[in-house]
Amino acid sequence: MSQASPQHVVLIAGGAVAGSEAAFQLAQRGILCIVLEQNDRPYGKIEDGLPRWHVNLRLQEEKKIDDKLSHPLVHFLPRTKLSQDLSLEEVLGWGLSAVVLALGAWRDRPLPLPGVDQFVGRGFYYQNPLVYWFNHYPEAGYQGPTVELEDGAIVIGGGLASLDVVKILMLEAVAQALAARGHSIALYELERRGIQKVLSELDLTLAGLGLTGCTLIYRRRMEDMPLAEVPDDATPQQVERTRQTRRKLLQNFAEKYLFTFQDQRVPVGCLADGDRLAGLTLAATEVKDGRAVTLSGTEQNVPSRMVVSSIGSIPEPIPGIEMRGETYRIKEQRTGEVEGLEGVFAVGNAVTGKGNILVSLKHGRVVSQHMLEHYLLGTASGYEEVLADAATEARERVGAVAERLAGQARLSGERVAEIVVKVKALQERAGYPGDYRQWIERVRLPQV
Repeated sequence: MSQASPQHVVLIAGGAVAGSEAAFQLAQRGILCIVLEQNDRPYGKIEDGLPRWHVNLRLQEEKKIDDKLSHPLVHFLPRTKLSQDLSLEEVLGWGLSAVVLALGAWRDRPLPLPGVDQFVGRGFYYQNPLVYWFNHYPEAGYQGPTVELEDGAIVIGGGLASLDVVKILMLEAVAQALAARGHSIALYELERRGIQKVLSELDLTLAGLGLTGCTLIYRRRMEDMPLAEVPDDATPQQVERTRQTRRKLLQNFAEKYLFTFQDQRVPVGCLADGDRLAGLTLAATEVKDGRAVTLSGTEQNVPSRMVVSSIGSIPEPIPGIEMRGETYRIKEQRTGEVEGLEGVFAVGNAVTGKGNILVSLKHGRVVSQHMLEHYLLGTASGYEEVLADAATEARERVGAVAERLAGQARLSGERVAEIVVKVKALQERAGYPGDYRQWIERVRLPQV
């Protein structure tokens, strides 16, 4: 242990955007941090939720996480999952100064359509395993989830993440169809230049490739899709400009990637073909006071061999942590303090309930994710500015945690040493050599 004798020890469960920021901010204040990470690498949705065409952005963000977790007062513990390899009760028994939950939101929000989950893997997919498959299936020896792509897919969504799902489906389908006709176009080129432009230069059309393309279904109006933020103090004119911006962005996106968009539609029933999903029954909606209300008598059967739900992600429940709906029960939003557990805090998506990186960064830097969704349009426009704002917020929230630690009894040198011994034993069990940079070089994935 360098910097001699830390007098507070904080365990942080989750090493990605929020967790690494929390660890770094606390370590900068002389607090020893133990970062528990269930995977080999701590990149979370940077690696598994951010589509692989964001090569430069991914490398940039992974480097930021690496730099933070390389701090001498950060002890990294991979291949160790809270509630599975270590219980919360056991961790709390170590006598730590505090515990920070930065576990992210990895469970797909269930699609509220009775009976649909029986078709998972048989025509029906959720967003998170789909994106994971897309990011990793080209890797040698891949053994993760599998996806059977079908033309004419229906995507149920409305958040910005659903646009990346649409892109994945369209890019994969078009790349395969072009390859079958002897055109070797890299997926990255298709994504960067757009499907419409590439096909036009080849004197081809979607129909000419034998494809119909996918359809994005959104329960509200086109102008309600959150592709641009409305300022809190917006004037009626600003609100209207934002709505126009949303329409234009979505129209441009649809033209570039050749998918169909239908607003004010919601699934109300499943169509089956034996044990496979064969389509959906959709109904029209009416937006009243910002809510989408289903209109009876408007039902229509829409055949499709593939349906993807992209309606958000939620955190996994942890035994011992009370839930408020889909997120952890938080006593105070400013600090992320967990209700009923003294010295336990939550950051990122465990608090926000959003499966996206930007909000994670904002909240992660605050008790230390919107980003994933905000750059899902294929651009990092405005990204740096958002991160700068996030850093300011973060310091305020991590500062609130640090203030609490400053006001409580400091740990004895013996207690700190005991905790470090426990951590080193767990590191050895995980095969971790004790050097973060060395470990990352060992487990880093080759660039696909």
